[in-house]
Amino acid sequence: MLKTYGFSIAFSVVCVVLGVWWGGHSGMGVFTALWLLLVLGILEVSLSFDNAVVNAAVLRTMAPFWQKMFLTVGVLIAVFGMRLVFPIAIVAVITGMGSVEVVDMALDEPAAYGKVLNDAYPMIATFGGAFLFMVFLKFMLNPVRNIHWLKPVEIRLARLGHLQGFATFIALLVVTVTAMAVDEDLKYKVLLSGVVGIVLFVAIDVVDQLFAPGLKNRTGERKTTGGATSAAGKMGFSAFLYLEVLDASFSFDGVVGAFAITRDVVIIMLGLAIGAIFVRSITIDLVQRGVLQQYVYLEHGAHYAVGVLACIMFLGTQVHVPEVFTGLLGVAFIVAAYGSSIRHKKAG
Repeated sequence: MLKTYGFSIAFSVVCVVLGVWWGGHSGMGVFTALWLLLVLGILEVSLSFDNAVVNAAVLRTMAPFWQKMFLTVGVLIAVFGMRLVFPIAIVAVITGMGSVEVVDMALDEPAAYGKVLNDAYPMIATFGGAFLFMVFLKFMLNPVRNIHWLKPVEIRLARLGHLQGFATFIALLVVTVTAMAVDEDLKYKVLLSGVVGIVLFVAIDVVDQLFAPGLKNRTGERKTTGGATSAAGKMGFSAFLYLEVLDASFSFDGVVGAFAITRDVVIIMLGLAIGAIFVRSITIDLVQRGVLQQYVYLEHGAHYAVGVLACIMFLGTQVHVPEVFTGLLGVAFIVAAYGSSIRHKKAG
């Protein structure tokens, strides 16, 4: 247990120390900073717990090299890239300001920084929602999957999976309806954001299939061992890219929603980083203990949670849905799936 969560604990201690120093330096107060770090960390874990389950399902199929890449380089991208650099990049693009100016705004005028990020939420949510919706549809519309949790629903959806392009059609339809519902000046941006999310998912899926080991070449012959090894490496890269985009899609709600808790960007970054690093450790724990193999419906529950989160993100272009509700709903699906898995295991 300590081996799995040791780094997360040490990393969190560093973040807490920095948060305490910042609380005293900024005039916020040490205890206020500690409380906000705790709340933000819990928020991130609750919003991304289903992410950990989906990550584990992909990670267990990856080669050891790419697993290490995800757990090292991927951590840097998730913690610093998505929780710090990405919001700054969004604000810079929207305002036309330089990155240094945006950082100054974040530190000196956090309310203005938060407003710009919040104004961009319809585009952010549609991109992330479209990608997550495709993740949900790919799992549910899989016609060869033989384990079903909510059988009346999943068996019917699996039959629809035989229709080529059905998932993409449904996702495009939902994105179009979402774009039609927003303000006139946002329609094109929201539609484009959603289409980009779908295209990115399809592109990664195509690369994944293209380099899948064992594919036949144009002459109908199987690839050689060397070719298969090369293909496996490229397939590992596509899976790594998929997980990073998936993590990015999950992180949007946490980053934007954190401004409802505090306007202090330093505390936001540190708090969300604590949550993100623990999600990585949970992912490792799930893989090492073979949890998904033992509890067969857990992956189903996580994908239902992903689907609900995608719908909430689409809905979020119109109304604000409390992050606490979003997190609890995701956890509820996973808990229900866990309970069903235990009953299935006992039934033998």
